[in-house]
Amino acid sequence: MNAMKAIEQLYNTLHERRRPEDVAEMVIELIKDDLTAKERIILEKAAKGSLTKSVFGYTSMLQTFAVAKGAGKQITKAIEIFKIDDAFKSDYNNQHDIEAFINYVSPIIHKAIGKNDFKIDRLNKIQRKESGLDLSKRNYNKKWRLLTRIEEKLLKFIRESKKIEFQKIAKHGLVHTLDFTNFSSDLNTACFIAYYNSRCNLRSVFTNQSQERPFDEISEMLLNKCKGEETKFFDFLRSTKINITNTTNWWAISHIYTSQEVLLRLTDEQKGVLLGKWTTILQEIAELLDEVWLVSDINKQTMVVKRGNDSSTWNNTAGAWNKARDNWMNLIYSMGLDYILEEICFGKVLRLMAADVVAWHLSTSGKLDPNTDVWNKLPLPWEVFKNKDSCNKALVVKYCNEAGLDPEKSGWIAPKVHGVAEFKPTPELVHGVEVSNPFLATVLKRHKYYSGKKAKPFYPENN
Repeated sequence: MNAMKAIEQLYNTLHERRRPEDVAEMVIELIKDDLTAKERIILEKAAKGSLTKSVFGYTSMLQTFAVAKGAGKQITKAIEIFKIDDAFKSDYNNQHDIEAFINYVSPIIHKAIGKNDFKIDRLNKIQRKESGLDLSKRNYNKKWRLLTRIEEKLLKFIRESKKIEFQKIAKHGLVHTLDFTNFSSDLNTACFIAYYNSRCNLRSVFTNQSQERPFDEISEMLLNKCKGEETKFFDFLRSTKINITNTTNWWAISHIYTSQEVLLRLTDEQKGVLLGKWTTILQEIAELLDEVWLVSDINKQTMVVKRGNDSSTWNNTAGAWNKARDNWMNLIYSMGLDYILEEICFGKVLRLMAADVVAWHLSTSGKLDPNTDVWNKLPLPWEVFKNKDSCNKALVVKYCNEAGLDPEKSGWIAPKVHGVAEFKPTPELVHGVEVSNPFLATVLKRHKYYSGKKAKPFYPENN
């Protein structure tokens, strides 16, 4: 395989959920000639567990993100019923094409887009005749209903696409929006981004402890190679006095990793662009949080999930808010704009927890996570974003102190500082529960074990 093809395959992993072990194997193949013996040993900790080297050779866990389903089925039917030219045939898995189809077809039966009330928005017999529609009532109603379903499908598609986008942001920031040119501009940059992305995309484990941190010893080694590459170029600059730019693409890295050491290597313009992006993302996430909050009847005091709560949407969106907030916080500190917090300081958003996890936590520590106390007392972040309430640094500090939390180290008012985690093999998970064997995990998933739903028995009794 040539180098460019290998880099393209590595780039494709940014849009997938490949195991770190498999990405590490790809990284070794790409930079094997530039690895020291020590660096190779570190990478091999992961690569030796790749699927190609595994006894089983497969994983029970999906290696892609979910994809929103478009209106292809409905539009195919509409093309048939309206007898539209074949040029309109498409998979219709994107918002623009679905909207274009609706805009083209709706005028054929004089249907106003967005007017979907069956009782009051249809044309009656006289109106159809005045509009020049030579259609029976049955034929007209059939076409009208179909266009209504396509509009409804479009709204659902937009919402599902937004939820999937926020799920990706919650996991790895903006890296899925990174273009190939920036990704491939430097090999060490590409290897760090791809491997760290695979670590960020790991599933959460069912535990009463904190989740495994994505920045592990392999991530550290690959980032150090990027910094080492920079150092070599700076040494070259000093010795030759030639004006040359180092090859590490810190702009690309900032799409997934916004530590202060990364942000300090960006230009003010680049940081400004990122700050604008993350502020806009916060606003979009706030809108969905507000929507879900209003219809879910969430118990704010405990954040224990109950029947009727859309916990999947809430937890994915809360994760996206916290990720976006962390990046926003990192940027304002890097730009020296942290005085903004004296006026406005968005709080975190807590995820919903299963009752058994809470009970487990209480049995070991005797109390709820102290972050819950701060969350309970602070105004809802989306209310602050809409200027319906106010929240500043002083208020957050006050409630953190009352809960026994360090407001800076806990990430409420300052960028979170992380350590370096030890690499651990990726477990096979069934709804967060670790299972030792991928075949067994597949069977358990099929029978709905650990899903919170009624599990199917392996050997149902004969009636």
